[in-house]
Amino acid sequence: MTSRIRIAAAPISWGVCEVPGWGRVLDAGTVLGEMAELGVRATELGPPGYLPRDPAALRALLGGHQLELVGGFLAVVLHENPEAALAEAEESAALFAACGGDMLVLAAATGLDGYDDRPELTAAEWATLIETSGEIAKIGARHGLRTVLHPHVGTHVETEDEVERFLADSDLPLCLDTGHLLIGGTDPVALAGRHPGRVGHLHLKDVRGELAEDVRAGRLPYAEAVGKGLYVPLGEGDVDIEAMVRSVHEAGYAGWYVLEQDTALGEGSPEDLPKRDVTRSLAHLGEIVSRLPAAG
Repeated sequence: MTSRIRIAAAPISWGVCEVPGWGRVLDAGTVLGEMAELGVRATELGPPGYLPRDPAALRALLGGHQLELVGGFLAVVLHENPEAALAEAEESAALFAACGGDMLVLAAATGLDGYDDRPELTAAEWATLIETSGEIAKIGARHGLRTVLHPHVGTHVETEDEVERFLADSDLPLCLDTGHLLIGGTDPVALAGRHPGRVGHLHLKDVRGELAEDVRAGRLPYAEAVGKGLYVPLGEGDVDIEAMVRSVHEAGYAGWYVLEQDTALGEGSPEDLPKRDVTRSLAHLGEIVSRLPAAG
């Protein structure tokens, strides 16, 4: 494991997802244990309820695997009922901070199950989304966290136009998720080049371009595409991972590089499939890092 960049993992790479019917969920001991075996030293939290929500229990569980907490993902409805979103953010931010996390990764949820339907927002609803995200960033800051907005398939910030609109209307930095951006129609490397100062967090994914196009065109539901192998280990898909890493590194990015390959495990999926895939991603990322220019 290289020390030149900070590498973390996420339970979604082991098939752990909040979407109903997503697939088989491995137990936390297996997931965290395999992260540690692979030399990963930090993780995002995963969906609510997967890992303990009691700070002492969470610290003990992570500490038992020599893992630190990066922070976590919070998908909440931002365009209506702001009070509910702020209450959720307060609870999550307090937990992340109590367990040593420093990132609150926010997504603009639709309020619907899954990631396939996206009702269009009115101008007023968009304004509420912007205002609510800013208030959540203030909550995060009070807990010592940095809040980033995660453009995500099936949320209200998905397409390139929506990403650029959010950047124009809000001062929040982004979580650049290379897979979700590409599926939504944004070249993640070009986005990082246009807005180097707005890269606050990084989720590294690789995707198969033809399946991404099917999702983008509405020919294939997102969860079904994941089951068909939409996400692949780094270096085996159509995202230029090396260009992405070089771009943010040369721009001075000093945050986490989170390996996050969305996986859906069927009943017949090999138990060791996630570990094998993450191993390949780590190896590819290590090769890229070895070619980065030396600092200074």
